[in-house]
Amino acid sequence: MPEHNRLGRPFWAFWSAAALANLGDGIRVAAFPLLAAALTDDPLAVGAVAAAQFLPWLVSGMFAGALADRRATRTLLAAADTGRVVVLAALATTVALGWATISLVVAAAFLLGVGETIRDTAAQTAVPRLVPDAQLEKANGRLVAGEIVGNEFVGPPVGALLFVLGAAIPFAVNGATLALAVMLVLSLPLTLAHRATAAAGDAPPSADGDGALAGLRWLVRQPTLRTLVLVTAAVAAADTAWFAIFVLYARDALGLGAFGFGLLLATGAAGGLIGSFAADRLVARFQHRSVLTWSMAVTAGVPVLLAVVGHRAVAVVVVVTTSAAFAVLNVAALSVRQRLVPGGLLGRVIAASRVVTYSCTALGALAGGALAARAGIEAPFLFSGVVAVAATVAWWVASRPTTPGPAPGLR
Repeated sequence: MPEHNRLGRPFWAFWSAAALANLGDGIRVAAFPLLAAALTDDPLAVGAVAAAQFLPWLVSGMFAGALADRRATRTLLAAADTGRVVVLAALATTVALGWATISLVVAAAFLLGVGETIRDTAAQTAVPRLVPDAQLEKANGRLVAGEIVGNEFVGPPVGALLFVLGAAIPFAVNGATLALAVMLVLSLPLTLAHRATAAAGDAPPSADGDGALAGLRWLVRQPTLRTLVLVTAAVAAADTAWFAIFVLYARDALGLGAFGFGLLLATGAAGGLIGSFAADRLVARFQHRSVLTWSMAVTAGVPVLLAVVGHRAVAVVVVVTTSAAFAVLNVAALSVRQRLVPGGLLGRVIAASRVVTYSCTALGALAGGALAARAGIEAPFLFSGVVAVAATVAWWVASRPTTPGPAPGLR
């Protein structure tokens, strides 16, 4: 392989740490809703567990962005994962002793989400320092592929199987994978042992102030990124609305048990992997604007099928296609952001973007639970379809170039 096509050893060490963390997260993807469903039949309470994992972005997201711009990436990654190991150890102990309540699970999910805000923000600022600009889509695609394998393919069925063996076991194993990830993070090169600095020609952080809100102020003044953040947040909310109650739908409408639910989640990995590996080629051929538009439409629109036909084969189609589209959407949107944002502000802009996205995601989870409780289990899928139409049209119109050529920042 030509040298310019290689991502390099430092990137793959970074990728390995991320893959281990994602494997643990995937185990928890299945274990958390299964634990919640074992403790209560209330759809709103089950939705609250999902929401608690995203709400930390609203509370601590801006702080995480400021940390990412001011502190060593390697240190932040290790500290965040170590904190999550402690929380998981405490949760596994309470579950094993039979002390777990839905309130305790919500609290644990929230604390784990706080650690995730710090880790994910720091990790995304590291990628531009590990690979050349021309390799961003490829590097982000490989990272998303690793995330999909851990979060959707390997992790969920393993988490469901471990839960069947013992409710505390998946959380203990999650803690072990994060501990291994910490050891790998500490082996990363010294370029990630110091805080990021603005690249030559970038506006320094002081240009917008040096506070945690500097990234949000910069983002508000950028029409392309601002629009992209808002519409992807809407799509994420729609996606989470139906996924938050999917465990109940799988049990009641599809007749699946715990392990079957984990396998159903895993089937989406095939489409997600294809999407993550194909994203750089799709962007090169069809350009960012079109790729983003279609990936939004598919991600939020296809779940409507489950409101019409409650069949296992249809569920497989939905999880595969939405996973593929969401992977492409993530790679394309992240690469646009990494290119447009000044280096000294990247952490805070990423944090501001994700605060908006995950706040909407948390609201989407709660909305999904409330809709299912009041209007029936199919209602969240219909809600997703409505958002798909609105978000896709809004992005296509707002990103339309006013001069010949692509809109600023899109290619």
